[in-house]
Amino acid sequence: MSKFEKTKTKMAFIDYYKILGIPKTATADEIKKAYRKQARKLHPDLNPNDKVAEQKFKELNEANEVLSNPENRKKYDKYGENWKHGEEYERQNQQQQRQYQGGNSGGFGGADFGGGADYSDFFESMFGGAGGFGGQSRGSASNKFKGQDVSAELNLSLRDAAKTHQQTFNINGKKVRITIPAGVADGQKIKLKGHGNPGINGGPNGDLFITFNISLDKDFKRIDDNLFADVELDLYTAILGGEVLIKTLDGEVKLKVKPDTQNDTIVRLKGKGFPVYKKEGQFGDLLVTYKIKLPTSLSAKEKELFEELQKLR
Repeated sequence: MSKFEKTKTKMAFIDYYKILGIPKTATADEIKKAYRKQARKLHPDLNPNDKVAEQKFKELNEANEVLSNPENRKKYDKYGENWKHGEEYERQNQQQQRQYQGGNSGGFGGADFGGGADYSDFFESMFGGAGGFGGQSRGSASNKFKGQDVSAELNLSLRDAAKTHQQTFNINGKKVRITIPAGVADGQKIKLKGHGNPGINGGPNGDLFITFNISLDKDFKRIDDNLFADVELDLYTAILGGEVLIKTLDGEVKLKVKPDTQNDTIVRLKGKGFPVYKKEGQFGDLLVTYKIKLPTSLSAKEKELFEELQKLR
């Protein structure tokens, strides 16, 4: 096999659309849904010691990283697998054209690019392959490129998101430990510099982007830094007043109920809401809505007393 053929095999085109199982006309929302669906199946935590799933998960992340970014997707559609070096190609091509027009017959080291050589072959030659470009050799400082960024999702409960804590998870077969600050929001994305794919020819590693998915909670609804909760109140306490226990993120508190409290009355507990992101000691509020529960299965005596009340009213 010739050197050119070896290079061609090495640089086989990777179809990111096929990896995600979507057409080239897919919308951004369709790309996101396809990635999430497959990521749940291929995640290393669900496929321990499965090298095939691990490789597919890596390819899935690469595909999502490229196609979910409109600018990267545009470059990928134009340059294919070598989208990251497309602008460099354009610059070098323009430079060579100027040199050629000025009488420099050195060209591209004798390669014929008018005959339809694909981008993979061209870039292998241009950025460190057999012929090199302009006399540059493989591994030279000018051929260093940053590795691809990697995207990942991390699922958290509302209560986990309310406290600063550490979590360890797998990215491309490597364990990564991060400290999650209290107060992260659903859909929030953070960047871990240098935790992406390795650089090319000694270039810097790519970055890791983590998106947080915060699940719904049975007791609280979160809007920004405030929490909302519905609390049942029996009819007698609502009419006569009394006390009720209210759940908060850090335990229960006893709250006084005023007489003649109406259904859907809202009470604000200042500072009992969600922690403010990266602002230690600051919290939103907890807003409690009273839901008055009417008594059922009344005895004959109870009904008689209600009838007397009705007459008095």
